[in-house]
Amino acid sequence: MLPAVEEALKAAVQPAAGAGQQELHDMLAYHLGWVGEGAGPKATGKRIRPTLLLLTTSAAGGDWKTALPAAAAVELLHNFSLIHDDIQDNSEHRRGRKTLWAIHGVAKAINAGDAMFALAHISMEGLESVLTPKAFIQTSRLLPRTSLQLTQGQHLDLAYENQPGLNMDDYWPMVWGKTAMLIRACAQMGALVARAGERDLRAYMLFGEKLGLAYQVHDDLLGIWGDEEQTGKSIYSDLLSGKKSLPVLYALQQNGEFAKRWNNGSVQPGEVAEFAHLLEADGGREYASDQASKLTGEAIDALGAAEPEKTAGSALTELAEELGRREV
Repeated sequence: MLPAVEEALKAAVQPAAGAGQQELHDMLAYHLGWVGEGAGPKATGKRIRPTLLLLTTSAAGGDWKTALPAAAAVELLHNFSLIHDDIQDNSEHRRGRKTLWAIHGVAKAINAGDAMFALAHISMEGLESVLTPKAFIQTSRLLPRTSLQLTQGQHLDLAYENQPGLNMDDYWPMVWGKTAMLIRACAQMGALVARAGERDLRAYMLFGEKLGLAYQVHDDLLGIWGDEEQTGKSIYSDLLSGKKSLPVLYALQQNGEFAKRWNNGSVQPGEVAEFAHLLEADGGREYASDQASKLTGEAIDALGAAEPEKTAGSALTELAEELGRREV
């Protein structure tokens, strides 16, 4: 499926290369990992969202090739959010390469992200010839609604940076919008393209939602204890930025040594390793790891309730388990 996804993405990005617009197209191609220094598999990422969508289409009894326009759309939407996220987080590197804004400046990078957003919606038009009018409308409506949820989750994430008194109850609405809803939309679109029944559609949606939550919790763990070679980010980067991730929020509620140090102000690079040790000692790492495992299990249970086609269903289960085995 992955070679087909790349071809679909390249076709979806091509409209950006209008007269006098080669630089814009090249910026999008760079961000997607196709060109420039360090281009290749590490730069493109794993294309988890389109793969999930295509596997769900197949698991629900459909032809995954018919879902390629939607697969390209969700990957473009995801990458639009990454371009803007890098600007908002002042991140100069992603997947071991310079980010768009670090190369071209903030203004051009924002515009490139906007172009990626527009191209995602244009890509969905490719479903019109393979779906009934009702199914096409139902599937197409998902993208703008998911886009809103994505930005709402990101708004909370940004607002939380300087908001005191947060707890774990505040965490879940943020990651529900920021991460889980797009992954749920992937499973939902795949099932809709396959014309799954209402019962199975709900099961696939729950699978995607639980998997999305598990993915974000595990990402929180990687942001503190991940391997730099695997994540492309500096070790302990989330602690240095003061991100209120699940391990942090859990440890803050314990009111132990970590909470005392956190409340004393920002952490300096030279003390971040000790800070991470305090976080782990107060249970943040163990709690988040347990939550990620629990949510992954719930996702796999929901997938089983949909009674997926055997080969694609096994691949979806393997994908869910693999996301929970990323190196921490």
